[in-house]
Amino acid sequence: MIDVISLLTFPSTSKAFTAYRSTVVDVDDRSTSHPRKTPRLDADSDSGSASRSRDAKGKNVDRGGPVRIQVHGFTGGAVGFASNRAYDNLFVRLSRSIRALLEKGSDQLSTTYEGVYTACRGVVCVAGRGEGLYEMLKAEMHRCVNRLAEELEKTNKEGVEWIGQFVETCAWFEGQVVLLESLLTYLDRAYVFKNPSLPSIRDLAFTRFRERIFSGYLIVDKLQKGISTWVTWERNEGQVHIHRPFLRELVSHLVIHSVYDAIFERHFVEQTQEYFSKESYQMVEVEKAKAKVFLAHCNQRINEEQGRARDVMLDCTVALVRDAAIRALFEGRLEWMAKEVFMECKGTTDLKKTYALFSSVDGLPVLCREFKAYVQKTVQDIVKDASKDDEMVNRLLEFKAFADTTLKEAFVDPSTKQSNQDFSYGLIDAFTKGFKARRNKPAEQIAKHVDRLMRHGQRGMSDAAFEALLDAALALYRFTDDKDVFRTFYHRALAKRLLLERSASDDFEKAMLKKLKEKYDPEFGMGDHMFNDLALSRDIMREYHARIRDDSSVQNLSVMVLQRSVWPFQARDTDVDLPSSMQADLNNYTSFYKIKHQGHKLEWDHSLGTATVKAWFTAGPKDLTVSLYQAVVLLLFNKETEIGYRHILEETRMDDKELRRTLQSLACANKKVLKKRPVGKDVNDTDVFYFNPEFTDPRAKVHINSIQAKETAEENQRTQSHIEGDRKHYLDAAIVRIMKAKKELLYELLKNETIDAVKSHFVPQVSVIKDRIDGLVEQEYLRRDEEDRNLYIYVA
Repeated sequence: MIDVISLLTFPSTSKAFTAYRSTVVDVDDRSTSHPRKTPRLDADSDSGSASRSRDAKGKNVDRGGPVRIQVHGFTGGAVGFASNRAYDNLFVRLSRSIRALLEKGSDQLSTTYEGVYTACRGVVCVAGRGEGLYEMLKAEMHRCVNRLAEELEKTNKEGVEWIGQFVETCAWFEGQVVLLESLLTYLDRAYVFKNPSLPSIRDLAFTRFRERIFSGYLIVDKLQKGISTWVTWERNEGQVHIHRPFLRELVSHLVIHSVYDAIFERHFVEQTQEYFSKESYQMVEVEKAKAKVFLAHCNQRINEEQGRARDVMLDCTVALVRDAAIRALFEGRLEWMAKEVFMECKGTTDLKKTYALFSSVDGLPVLCREFKAYVQKTVQDIVKDASKDDEMVNRLLEFKAFADTTLKEAFVDPSTKQSNQDFSYGLIDAFTKGFKARRNKPAEQIAKHVDRLMRHGQRGMSDAAFEALLDAALALYRFTDDKDVFRTFYHRALAKRLLLERSASDDFEKAMLKKLKEKYDPEFGMGDHMFNDLALSRDIMREYHARIRDDSSVQNLSVMVLQRSVWPFQARDTDVDLPSSMQADLNNYTSFYKIKHQGHKLEWDHSLGTATVKAWFTAGPKDLTVSLYQAVVLLLFNKETEIGYRHILEETRMDDKELRRTLQSLACANKKVLKKRPVGKDVNDTDVFYFNPEFTDPRAKVHINSIQAKETAEENQRTQSHIEGDRKHYLDAAIVRIMKAKKELLYELLKNETIDAVKSHFVPQVSVIKDRIDGLVEQEYLRRDEEDRNLYIYVA
């Protein structure tokens, strides 16, 4: 029979207790007989006896940790000595195996991985030498890490190649640690687990690696220099480095050792800031690059950095790198970029990129301020360009369309998907201030622009498209303070369109007046009275025509009776002398009207009268639609073939300037019904005019009275004078109304309340208000206080 000593000392030829493990037996001190021993399989292989054993009484006993074997019938001695010697051998063999596993390039492992695993179990669980094994492993780990550090420090490799070696070292060490964790499982689970103060094998290895490798200046310096070399090469060359995969692996290893933030991310962000700060200075300060070029370069650089970071680094680093690049490129450049970008970038694509970049560096307030300044200056330049007054509104509309498109497509808040409100308010404020650069003129030109639209009509456009054109023009009207100027010029233009029948559509005219009255200015209600006058005039003419013979020349007469208070025309002191036949017809109508409307006074105004004249030319007869002034001049040539200027002036008794303007339209314009000697564009006192029989035109009815629709300089000046006169009356009335209610006010308060009272019509200059107050003091509506000269008192 083989003894226990032989079993314990020949593990290589006998499985002994490797395959069959003895069952734990508890000895009852109260029993003198030996308990019955029943051999059992290991708890892991016997589900029925897993995690329990039975005592002598058959009770279950829970066990944990090492198994204690008590052999009865032996007194110890040789058995204890042999057992210690066996475990000493196991410990030595295990120590050699660990040393071999932790030596890079070594293949001197004296046993199999299973042998190492089994030896660890025996040493820790059977022999109880876990502490010694742990200390031996700790020492070997220190030696291993020191060897790796020395190898990395002494190598001749530099830059990215050194990073390749570093990555290889990290990969080998981490692989060996994983292997040791597996082979020394019993050390980790049976010994370290019961000693919470001790780090696990993995923590022990990685802590030592981190302390020796990543805390040393030399290795970290080589590592960061390698990173800088790699990224600088890629940025300068614009290509992907052949060893970029090393950097991806490096990031993984640094994350494993919890040093990614300190060693890689922080260094990379700082290097990015330094690199792009220098590049920004070089482009802007040295090379004097244009803002648009610099912006395109910045977008390219930012996209490159973002792509590189996504390919190599952690997701959390991508945003940091992008922000660092943007801030470095734009630091100290925001003011310059914002000023220049609006001058150079005319497309919304570039401005959208600009908005995104400024947003990422908290630069939107700067961009908004410069956008507002750019819009204001552009509007001011357009408004103040007197040489292009006729193009003012079209230029403003074009620029406004560009600004609106920019707001909708470029300056959009990503969170709300709506235009940035700060930029929207800035645009309105900029247009309003821009219009102030030239008083009255913008409002006047807007009114004339709307007049052209209403005369030309849709011309093939849909109702919606034509409505959009009108709305765009009225959008500009909102920016002007001179509402009374727009109203006055629009009123005059409307009157001419209606009287000369130049309006494209009465329906659009009425719709426009309704919109102006409801949305802009209640005083546009005067248009309703104008249409009423025209309707009544037509009714009166039908009644008049019904009373005369059908073959009478009066059937061709059309008279518009207008109320002086509704229509924007002043009474004329003198007017043209009409031919006797025309004057007779007018006298007959006057008699008819006075009989019908007793007490009404008729004053004739021929400046807007029209006539159709039948003319015979060599090419055939033509119906000439002319102004009444033109008709009077043309009828003179029925008697004479040539007439001098002075003779025409005597015959018609027309105003000198009006006659020159009329003759220019007949003899110097494109449709020359008359000719003059000498030839020229100006009409002089010595000029002689004669009928042009060679005049031709493809149409049978020729319109030559466009001169009536055009505004003369004198007429414009009269309108401006009328506006200024009305403003004085507005101010006087407002001041008296305020003082009547307040009884007494200081000058500053009176000035502010006066501005508030009339701002819906116009914004007066302070000097004008002061003049009107002084005028009212002279007229004894107000008086100054004797003690406080800034205090005004209402005089009842």
